[in-house]
Amino acid sequence: MKNQLLSLIKEQKDLALPDPGRRRLLQASGLGLAGLAAGGTLLASQPAKAVDTSARIVIVGGGAAGLSVANRLADGLSGARITIIEKREQHIYQPGLTLVATGIWNQRKVLDRNARYMPSGIDWIKGLVSEFDPESNRVVTDSGQVVEYDYLMVTTGLHVDFAAIEGMNTDLIGTQGIGCVYDNNDHATRTWQMIDRFAEEGGVGLFTRPPGGIKCAGAPLKVTMLTEDLMQRRGTRERAQFFYPTAGTGLFSQPDMNDFLKQEFPSRDITVQWNHVLAGIEPEIKRATFATPEGNVRLDYDFIHVVPPMRAPDALANSDLAWQAGSFADDGRWMEVDKHTMRHPRFPNVFGAGDCVGTPIGKTAASVKAQVPVAVENMIQAIQQREMTASYNGYTSCPLITARGRGILVEFDYALDMVPSFPFISPYEEHWVPWVMKDRMLHAAYNAMMRGRV
Repeated sequence: MKNQLLSLIKEQKDLALPDPGRRRLLQASGLGLAGLAAGGTLLASQPAKAVDTSARIVIVGGGAAGLSVANRLADGLSGARITIIEKREQHIYQPGLTLVATGIWNQRKVLDRNARYMPSGIDWIKGLVSEFDPESNRVVTDSGQVVEYDYLMVTTGLHVDFAAIEGMNTDLIGTQGIGCVYDNNDHATRTWQMIDRFAEEGGVGLFTRPPGGIKCAGAPLKVTMLTEDLMQRRGTRERAQFFYPTAGTGLFSQPDMNDFLKQEFPSRDITVQWNHVLAGIEPEIKRATFATPEGNVRLDYDFIHVVPPMRAPDALANSDLAWQAGSFADDGRWMEVDKHTMRHPRFPNVFGAGDCVGTPIGKTAASVKAQVPVAVENMIQAIQQREMTASYNGYTSCPLITARGRGILVEFDYALDMVPSFPFISPYEEHWVPWVMKDRMLHAAYNAMMRGRV
């Protein structure tokens, strides 16, 4: 990784970083990028020797979290029967969808196959779980197959709830000025068609953010800023009005970044509209309805980036594994886990990781990198009837891309404190390094994560 970063630095012709800074960057690249790739998982470690067990382990979901879990369990256990339940054969690098939707990447760059990351020796059931029955230690698939387990790892991901917005469905993406970066490459490609047209023709652009937890909460912000930057580069910025209707009263959960964005958006003539929840859309007349404390507000648009609310998949949300009370029950019916151990508090043989879990911080690839080693190590220790020692501190990361060629690498934990991997690069100011990492380096780290290597 150090050599890769060196070659990328040589490509940068307009660096403002002085030579001592470059040297420090190179010296830290081996440790710093490895730490970033690990995503704060230094609190957990793989067992030195595979643990002998005959336990039956079921992993529900074969996305980034599920594949990473499968590889780590396959390496950490000997004799276990491991089954993964996942219907999809195609794998999508979802952190790259914002770059596809804004015309920077081709969609082929985010496409892969799950089979490339499946460890040998595990059973792959190509289906979906339609019922969780933790009282009986079993799950039921959509084909009616009953799969029993001794230990369960839930990594289902989340459900993007397009139906929660009246008049909206996925067929509309790429038509009538409607875009949505979530939740696959086709949506992102069709969104780019709409953004490309808007960047030429101008008009009114609405860039929405729903209430509650969503996958990669920085994505709506990045789409907004990259679109605005695109128009600046094309010389068409004066043709458009930018509005950011958001469901809350803040732009980012980390306070320093929230303060930065509250200054950045007005400086770029992006108008923030607080407490605006997208409730409906009328594509034929290009009008959106927002619920506000003062009542419904209808706004006309030429382009709208629709971000639906998100929640746990139905089978998980309707099961005993979901939070039964509190904010994580009210918002999304996320899976209940202890936020540090990733273990279910009511079903001690059940663990979870990734977008489906209800934790104060999460729903990014960086969170997956941090949660999975903790969940796996604690499961292995539970199999051994040992005390769990691995702990997740809430680490997450967002390369907050503010324009093509620059961004801020935002890394923080449950306390909302910054925990930078590169202390000599300010996590409060724009820099070229987050852009290089997003564009060139994090995809490789993501693939290594799925193979259980970081």
